[in-house]
Amino acid sequence: MIRIIVFLAVLLGLAVGLSWIADRPGSVVVTWLGQRVELDILPAIIGFLAAAIALALVWSLVRLVFRLPGIVGVSGRNRRKQKGYAAVSRGMIAVGAGDAKTAIKQAAEAQKLLGAEPLTLLLNAQSAQLSGDGAKAEKAFNLMLDNRDTRVVGLRGLSMEANRKNDGKAARFYADEAFKLAPAADWASDAALASRCQDRDWLGAMSLVEQAASRRLIDKETARKQRAILLTADAIDRSAREPDAAMRAAQEAVKLDPTLVPAAAFAGRKISEKGDYNKASKILEANWIASPHPDIAEAYLDVRLGDSAQDRLKRARTLQKLAPRDGESRLTVARAALDARVFGTARENLEAQVLERPTVRACVLMAELEELESGNMGLVREWLARASRAERDKAWVADGHVSQTWAAISPVTGKLGGFVWATPPQAPGSMLLEGMSDKRSLPTVQTIAPEPIIIADSPATVSAVSPLAAAMPAKVVMPDDPGFNATGVDDLDPDTAKPKKKWRLFG
Repeated sequence: MIRIIVFLAVLLGLAVGLSWIADRPGSVVVTWLGQRVELDILPAIIGFLAAAIALALVWSLVRLVFRLPGIVGVSGRNRRKQKGYAAVSRGMIAVGAGDAKTAIKQAAEAQKLLGAEPLTLLLNAQSAQLSGDGAKAEKAFNLMLDNRDTRVVGLRGLSMEANRKNDGKAARFYADEAFKLAPAADWASDAALASRCQDRDWLGAMSLVEQAASRRLIDKETARKQRAILLTADAIDRSAREPDAAMRAAQEAVKLDPTLVPAAAFAGRKISEKGDYNKASKILEANWIASPHPDIAEAYLDVRLGDSAQDRLKRARTLQKLAPRDGESRLTVARAALDARVFGTARENLEAQVLERPTVRACVLMAELEELESGNMGLVREWLARASRAERDKAWVADGHVSQTWAAISPVTGKLGGFVWATPPQAPGSMLLEGMSDKRSLPTVQTIAPEPIIIADSPATVSAVSPLAAAMPAKVVMPDDPGFNATGVDDLDPDTAKPKKKWRLFG
């Protein structure tokens, strides 16, 4: 609408101008080469305009003639670029589809049409990676280093190729260079952090975590947990040569993450070595409430070295009061009770744990209890056999790797904080005794294959045995197994020194 108004205004102006000129007569005299020409003003103006238009047309035509070769060349280059970018597009689609043959063909076509364009180099590198040609991929990534826009991409590709060749030193070098150029890139930040951790440069890794937090690459909670892990790893490394600095680092880690078990266990041990038993106990108790763990229990029971087994049992009962429903509390009390030879307490806690979750560790402790209390090797073998088939106990797991000890980084991927306390996957048909946390020497499982004797349940047996034994199906008893002892036997309870009728899960 505005354009129409402007056009009409221009026409109106021309009309008014011509009318004004027509109303004011005059003449224009031109003398040239002895000739004198006189024209009225209006025809002279119209002629001048016509001559100017004709001259402009002639000039445009001349320019077109001179520019024609260039126009033809530009058109050809544009067509080549269009074909080249189409080849890049088809090549990228082929890479995404996993079609290495097509990707290589389109990369060669794009290289021919476009030359060393960034997208062409990227397609060449990715098609080479897809086909497994590492040398060609490295060559393409090295060419990217010459271009400021593609330098970080080239460094990432070279880092990946170095990792494929298990050249950790080169991979870390490329990651560090990329981090210098693009600290906001997640992969560069993570790779640089992993590089520092691999070199056990925990303080350098901590500075990277702080930089990432300041740039908001990671949230505050993640940064806090990572700093706690790094401080714990640094404390463990420095514990022998700088015990005081290690203790302070561990205490700071506990403040940052009170649920971090290795930090609390380490801090508790170091503080107790200084003689501050109350402070060490408070740290361990707070962590135990958050996440009961055998390392915390061991550190708590060893707060005062040289204490009697009875004192250790009392502390184990204190932990059980803090987390009464957790299975780790029962196992901790059972272990301490076995050491103190308080078999009634050990049996009570172990039987409750076996009823709820019969793991390898619980079954092995039951075998030890039977060996120490009754010496019944048939029951010992029975529990060890159950341990070989029982569910695995929790362990430190990182990317499929199972360990009994904690580490700051995953041994598989190098990820910081990769280890979590979890139940490892069950290994069907495998013996799991090698994963036990309790390493006491116990009799080995013997394979006996004579014809079994089936003992059917009877009302008297069911009424005399424990609820767990009564709920069990008919038992297969081997010739050397004494079988069910259905009658209760009066004995002294070590806790109360009073007669107690006891029962067993298998006898």
